Order: sequence, then structure tokens, then C-alpha cells
Amino acid sequence: MKLYSTATNPAPAGATVLAITTRDHVNLRLAAWRSAEATRGTLLLAQGRGEFIEKYHETIGDMLARGLNVVTFDWRGQGLSDRALRDRRKGHVDAMEDYIEDLAAVEAWMIAQNCPQPWFALGHSMGGALLALRLHAAPSNYSRAVLSAPMIDLAGLSWPRGARYLARTLDWLGLGRNYVPGGNGSAYFLQPFNKNVLTSDPARYAKFTEMARDCPEVWTGAPTVHWLDEAFRLMAAFKDIAFPMSISVPCLTIAAGLDQVVDTEAATRFVGFMNGRNMVVIPGAQHELLIERDELREQFLAAFDAFIPGSVSG
Repeated sequence: MKLYSTATNPAPAGATVLAITTRDHVNLRLAAWRSAEATRGTLLLAQGRGEFIEKYHETIGDMLARGLNVVTFDWRGQGLSDRALRDRRKGHVDAMEDYIEDLAAVEAWMIAQNCPQPWFALGHSMGGALLALRLHAAPSNYSRAVLSAPMIDLAGLSWPRGARYLARTLDWLGLGRNYVPGGNGSAYFLQPFNKNVLTSDPARYAKFTEMARDCPEVWTGAPTVHWLDEAFRLMAAFKDIAFPMSISVPCLTIAAGLDQVVDTEAATRFVGFMNGRNMVVIPGAQHELLIERDELREQFLAAFDAFIPGSVSG
């Protein structure tokens, strides 16, 4: 296992990179760093759909500078972890709960390695939704969690029920392993900057355009119909107010004011039923809060620092 670096997106020094195996025999790529600062705990970083460890090099560096050890990994079906289908570009999973097996394997590794307590978690988009599922399903070792633009519901669906019905019908018809309608295997960051809905920062966008060209092995294209059907099933579960009410670990949700990928209003409603109603909405920010312009990204980090005990302003 390895980490890729480019001139504009170098890997933080000192990484331990290895493969771990889940209980259902899926190989995952895991990377871990020890902070050179006084250790304040360990941060698990859970990526969004289609992402990979290299996308978070800058953020990992930020967390190491805060005295946090960092553990991150590629979910099954993306990055350099095992892919479910022969076409590696298809973002596919059999069931959303399978991702919890990935988390369980990573947490078991963290326990075996005596990763310093307290443990914190940071999950972006799909990663935020899966952290919510993890914290809802069973007791955890996490002291606090930060959900970045969590996938509580999707944005921009003109006919949400119709979209859900279409995904379910296509899946039932045996088309679950096809790309979603209109989707393909192309890396998102290869499209022109002015057509993207993820970030307003052209320099950070260009970093990942370079990676899409130079490191094609880590990329995932559009999701499959079955992945979307499974995502709709999970997001439907979030609508039950008992779900957020069951989460006892203190959570901070940071949302993007101009998000066109996930629904910020749905996240706001979800947080409203949590025991700890901690939420920050960053005006002017798009979905990828951690690759946004400096002035927006710094607001994210300031909220993180205020919430995580022992961080730079804690």
C-alpha cells in the first residue's frame, strides 16, 4: 500500500500505510500519523463518497499541527481499498451497513495500536452520515464527533419521491450495477472549474484536477443505481426523530450555506432533534468545506477548534 503525492498536494510526512481486512474479508487501505506536537488524542477522519486519503492531505496536516494523531482510510469501493465490481470506476456497495464493517475494522486496529484517547471523529458528506449511523447503532469510543456537510438528504431534487421510486424500480429491474442515469466513470475534478458545485477555490480545485490526471487509480466515478437506492434508504431512516435523539455522543454539524449536493435544511432539522444541538452554517461556502477558500475553510477550523477539547483554541 502507498500514498500518492503531487507537487501541489504532498503527503504529510511520517505516514504508516497498510492494508487491513474487515470481518467480511474486504481489504481496506488505512493510513495513520502521529503528531509531533503534544498528543491531545486521536482523530478518525471518514471521507465522503468517491473520496480517497490523498484528498485530505492538507486537512491531515492541519490536524497534526493541532496535536491530534490522525487515522483515515478508504471506504470499500473507493480509493485503493477493494472495489466491488469489475468496473473499478463504479461507486458501489451492497448495503450501507457494510460501511459500518469498515469502521469496525478501523476501530479494532486503533484499539490494537493503543491509539491515544480521547478519540474524536470527523466525517464529511457520506462519511458524516455513516458516522451518524455508527453513533446511533451502538456505544462507541468517541468522545466527540464533527459532521461536515453530512448526507442527511440530497439537495436539488425537484421530485424527491420520484427519484427514490426510480432508483428502487431500476434496482428491482436488475439494473442496480449500472451507473445512475447520466453517470459515468469520469473523475469529477476533470470537468471545468466553472461547472463545479463543490468549491469556490480554483487553486484547491486544480490540485485535484492534477491528481485525477496523475493518479487515476484512486478515483471513483458516479455511483451505481443500487448505491443510490441504498443511500435513499439510509436517508429515509434519518427522518425518524428517534434516530438523532438516540445519538448520545456530542456532535457538531458544520454545513455549507450554498451546498448544492446535500440538503442543509435537512441537516438543520436532524440536528434539532439531537441531544447536543451544535450546528454552524458557513455562509457562502459550497459542499467541500475543507477545500474551500481560505476565509471559509478557516471558519470551519475555528468551529472545530472551539468544539474539540484541547485543540489550538480549546
